[in-house]
Amino acid sequence: MQFLKTLFWALLVGVMVAFALNNMTMVPLKLWGTLYADVNLPLLLIVTFLAGFLPTFIALHLTRWRLRQRIAATDRTLADLHRAEGSPTLAADPAPVIQPGATL
Repeated sequence: MQFLKTLFWALLVGVMVAFALNNMTMVPLKLWGTLYADVNLPLLLIVTFLAGFLPTFIALHLTRWRLRQRIAATDRTLADLHRAEGSPTLAADPAPVIQPGATL
């Protein structure tokens, strides 16, 4: 499985390099007013990809971190409840059992 993963990433990088080499043209980018910047097309595509990918990637990792924290807190609470349930110091009064048809 690791071989297929490595092969996939190697092919993806190869396709990206081939695309970048075949499209090495300057693109005029209008900044504001009459100010233009000439930018390589592959660089522009990488920057726009990262501008869309990074916020989503960070949001994913923050959500996963928050959920891990919640699971850890729930596990700690569950462990505390199991310890308290097994301790002999807590003497609970049994609840009265009401028979069916009995009047109160």
